[in-house]
Amino acid sequence: MAETHGAETHGSDVKFPDPVELSRAMARIAEHSQHLVSEFLARQVHDGNHAPSTDPLNIGHAFIEMTTRMMADPVKLMQAQMSLWQDYMTLWQRTTQRFLGQEADPVILPAKDDRRFKDSAWDENTLFDFIKQSYLLTARFMQSSVRGVDGLDDKTAMKVDFYTRQFVDAMAPSNFVMTNPEVLRATMESGGENLVKGLEHLLDDLERGKGQLSIRMTDYDAFQVGRNIASTPGKVVYQNDLMQLIQYSPTTEQVLRRPLLIVPPWINKYYILDLRAKNSFIKWAVDQGITVFMISWVNPDEELAAKSFEDYMVEGPLAALDQIKLATGEAEVNAIGYCLGGTLLASTLAYMAAKGDERITSATFFTTMTDFSESGELSVFIDEEQLQMLEEKMNEKGYLDGSTMATSFNMLRANDLIWSFVVNNYLLGKDPFPFDLLYWNSDSTRMPARMHSFYLRNMYQKNLLIQPGGISLKGEPIDLRKIKTPVFMLSTREDHIAPWKSTYAGTQTFSGPIKFVLSASGHIAGVVNPPAAEKYCYWTNAKLPKAPDDWLATAKQNPGSWWPEWQRWLSKHGGGKVAARIPGAGGLPVIEDAPGSYVAVRIT
Repeated sequence: MAETHGAETHGSDVKFPDPVELSRAMARIAEHSQHLVSEFLARQVHDGNHAPSTDPLNIGHAFIEMTTRMMADPVKLMQAQMSLWQDYMTLWQRTTQRFLGQEADPVILPAKDDRRFKDSAWDENTLFDFIKQSYLLTARFMQSSVRGVDGLDDKTAMKVDFYTRQFVDAMAPSNFVMTNPEVLRATMESGGENLVKGLEHLLDDLERGKGQLSIRMTDYDAFQVGRNIASTPGKVVYQNDLMQLIQYSPTTEQVLRRPLLIVPPWINKYYILDLRAKNSFIKWAVDQGITVFMISWVNPDEELAAKSFEDYMVEGPLAALDQIKLATGEAEVNAIGYCLGGTLLASTLAYMAAKGDERITSATFFTTMTDFSESGELSVFIDEEQLQMLEEKMNEKGYLDGSTMATSFNMLRANDLIWSFVVNNYLLGKDPFPFDLLYWNSDSTRMPARMHSFYLRNMYQKNLLIQPGGISLKGEPIDLRKIKTPVFMLSTREDHIAPWKSTYAGTQTFSGPIKFVLSASGHIAGVVNPPAAEKYCYWTNAKLPKAPDDWLATAKQNPGSWWPEWQRWLSKHGGGKVAARIPGAGGLPVIEDAPGSYVAVRIT
């Protein structure tokens, strides 16, 4: 009887746990758990004055309304149940055929991109194939039933559909030990060590989240901002309460005369555009001979609670324009706005148009919404009840905690960003893989209370930005229709945050020349797609019909990255070539090396 890694092995495959090591592990877990429970109870006593809402997301009312309307048409519900029963009967028959050694086609298959059932046992083992198909049939029945209810308003229907999917995803057999063949195999082979290790991971995540589950998505020790991520050379040449301005060091002898200002979202940190050298949009742009300036937003605390959306405009892009002139002597710039940064850029352009300010010569928008009438699944988190709850929560601290926003975004892709890690970390007991994108995704930021309330209410809830004069900034009613600046709009076909058909509305709003480009993939991968990767594709069309589907129907599909397409467009607005500019050599002294201190503030 041999001993392997502290456990007894009987046979070649099954490993029985060493009772001494197991008892030590469980004692360690028990001690860890007791500490966490004590801390959690202490926090509950401390926060006892704040009674939690029984339904903070206002889900109950939506499902009551859905159920009422569903029961009003019992025939339709009965037909759906009969169809499900027939599918079950067919599955039983075909499973029986397989048990008898016969071939049988599946009744239902998972989607091609569904990685929950990638283990071969889900197909090869008859029992697990039955479990898989039973789940898929039930999931399809539940989702089609709630989607088929007549008479619900669009927001209620979307909320019911969204939370039904959350329930369906949570109940997948892949999320449970006894119905996941990969987990069962790992449990038998390791003698249960995977589950002990997984429990330790779970407790560590609870401790890091101070009682809330903060799932570790990557190896946080594998990356360091400024060392192997966000490492493109440059200098911080200006800073104020809300941002640091980074000027990147040139890699070419000559550069375009007009510098490029990038306005990233402040919901996340800027370095999504500067992950590593091989996928850094910033490094690539510098290598194309562009003087790049980047706004690095502060990670705000309670002292910045009163900062408004207007303040972000004044202390962000408007302040940057002044400083870029001091640094380079150049008054005219090209600008990029990404997501919320693009919404701010559009608002700033409308304000500048009202003031006769033409310093921004061209504007590029990455996955940017200006018309929020069709804002996608994020709208399920934005109704009056939830906004009031959110505002109460923000007013207590002066900001919205970054984890709240991160949870909302992760729920949009729960199988990829929640349940896959539950299986990997807790059931298989594995350490998460080092991944730069997930490190960035976990590096969340806070939102100042006043700014965030204004943004959610005036844009997402009331959709005032698209209305002429609907929003005023610095006392000036703004109108997006007055923007005559040449525009390059980049949207992504599978975007779940800024749906491309919603972003396309900007083509019908701005008054200047517009080039609309649609990239394959989603909100991040469709943007961060370097040419060297030779991945995905993008669509172009010289015409801009009113309906986005009409645009796509006649668009040309192009292979690879859209970056060179953008670079060719930008060069027309570059203003010729000048000698490369060295950060600190102009009118702005160097404050510190890039990426600066603001981006280094972590809240996880």
